[in-house]
Amino acid sequence: DSWFSSPKMFWQLKQLGLDSVGMLKQTKKAYYRYRGRLYDVKGLYERLAASKMRQKEDYLYSSVVEAEYQGHVFQIRLVYVTKRGGKGKYLVLATTQYKLRPQEIIQLYGRRWQIETYFKAAKQYLALNKSQIQSYDGQCDYIAITALTYDLLAWQERQSIDDRTLGDLFYLMNDASPDLAFEEALVYLLTALKKVKAEISATVEQILDNFIKLLPVFMQKQLLRTA
Repeated sequence: DSWFSSPKMFWQLKQLGLDSVGMLKQTKKAYYRYRGRLYDVKGLYERLAASKMRQKEDYLYSSVVEAEYQGHVFQIRLVYVTKRGGKGKYLVLATTQYKLRPQEIIQLYGRRWQIETYFKAAKQYLALNKSQIQSYDGQCDYIAITALTYDLLAWQERQSIDDRTLGDLFYLMNDASPDLAFEEALVYLLTALKKVKAEISATVEQILDNFIKLLPVFMQKQLLRTA
């Protein structure tokens, strides 16, 4: 993951029938054609600013340009967005869906950025990158449990009326949780759910049985031994 998009990435995804949106690096190694002339993203920003194009309320400038990769020319839309915390600084978003309005492009990228905030929180608070599991199935289970934990804590944080941050909840959860083997924790969870199944739903037992059947075989055997 280079963190930045490029004409090469846009073109290769386009050949797969996919449109994409991403952030461009402010470099002189990539040029885009605008009204017959080539500009890097910084040069194009200066060109648009010099044209006295009025800046919008929620973004600076936007323009459709031509990108090129190995002789293939295609259109993309660039959107210049103010970078928070720095006067005169900006971010450059680009997409092959050049007919989208700039506000829609910004919203799409904002949704994508939530992926990065999830990984940061999962690594910082839920030890996503600390797993010692060697098997593929075990890694998939670990990632799934981590994502489920994140979802539950994020939901709890959204429902809560106190001023604790998401990180505070993660730290409290880690402090309160004993060190258990994964199989022991899963058995504990399933046992607790079965005890209250009559109170929450008549179909919980069936759901749990179906869930267990979808687990890897080695884990099903471990559950049968420890249940």
